Formats: sequence, structure tokens, C-alpha cells
Amino acid sequence: MILEFKSKIGREANTLIYDISMTISNEIQVYKNKPEKKVLISIDSDFENNSVYESSIKMNLHTGTHIDMPLHVTKSGSTSDEFNLESCLGDAIVLDFSSLEDHVSKQDLEHYTILKNDFVLLKTKNSLSEEFIPNFIYLDESGSVYLKDLKINGVGTDGLGIERSQVGHPTHHHLLDNGIHILEGLRLKEVPEGRYELLCLPLKIKGVEALPARVYLRTK
Repeated sequence: MILEFKSKIGREANTLIYDISMTISNEIQVYKNKPEKKVLISIDSDFENNSVYESSIKMNLHTGTHIDMPLHVTKSGSTSDEFNLESCLGDAIVLDFSSLEDHVSKQDLEHYTILKNDFVLLKTKNSLSEEFIPNFIYLDESGSVYLKDLKINGVGTDGLGIERSQVGHPTHHHLLDNGIHILEGLRLKEVPEGRYELLCLPLKIKGVEALPARVYLRTK
């Protein structure tokens, strides 16, 4: 979804806001199409008798657009209790890797100017499908080490996982163990490559290893 409005803070041109979050529904794609990860949204109240509608939702916290916490891959890792909202607000760069067929590596990333404290968003062909892609494009270990050394704030991906087929989850560890956020499940199909302001607003849930989030990009 793209929103457009006239800025009230002095920008001369219209500002575009891209909603890059997945829509949560009973039909949303889930990791590896696992039945236990399927979303269930149900209406609990009887309108005819109670004059109100009330719904409930059951979903895995790694379904849809979400932020991983270190506890996700490390037994003693920190949880959402230590999450700092300000760390997911600020400068972001969208890198278009739609032509890649398997993974994003250090060699691919070296073509771009990535700055310290950037939030790097990887746009791939994952964004073109509303169905789960088993061989989704991922960030390999070399790419995660390269980004770690650049001291970025976070990495976002349009896959439901940031890595696959890597024993021991090295991409997760190189990032999360060094205070670098992982944001998964983005929708970047309509977003051109370039620099943006990131607005990532997760739910406030205590003591968990992932937080569902609504995420926007605003043109600079």
C-alpha cells in the first residue's frame, strides 16, 4: 500500500509512505506451510444476542511481518523486554536484488554504499509471491558478517526467514549476537531502490522471542 500526503513539516514535495507489512488473515502465507503456523481469526460473539462483534486471533509470533529477538536462536538470548523501539526508527536503504536466484552474499552487497546505523532492507523476488517459496532468497553467512562489520542497525528481508540451508543459523547469530535487528516478512514489491525513513512499530508483548510489527517507509 502506498500513501501520499502533503508534508506539514517543511518538505516541498509530496511525501510517499509505503506500508511494507504483510496483511494478517487466515490465508496469509506461513513458513514452510506448516499447519501449526496457520493463522486462525474467528468471531467469538453472537451479534444477534449480544449486539456486538468480537474476534480472536491465534498465530505464531513469526508469522507475517515480525522482528526476531536473540532468544529466537540463543537459549540465553534477550527477549522483547529489552527491545528498544528507537532502534527500529531511522535511516533505511532498500537494495534491489530481484535478479538473484538463491542468496545475497557479501559480493552482492559490496556494490552499494551502506552507512553505519543504516537499516538494510533486501528486496528480492520473495516479494513477488503471496505463496510461500521453499527456496526463498536469503542472506548468506558472508553477507551477514559483512553487514555486521559495517555496524548497521538492522537487516530486513521479504522472506519469512533470513536464512535457509545453513547449519547452526550463522546469519541469525552474526546479526542478533551483535545487537543487529532482524526484520522478516516484508512486502517490497512496490518500493523502488533507495533511501528512506523507517517506521517500525511492533506490538508490546512481554518476554517473547519475536514481535509482530507494522512497518512503513517514508520517502526522504
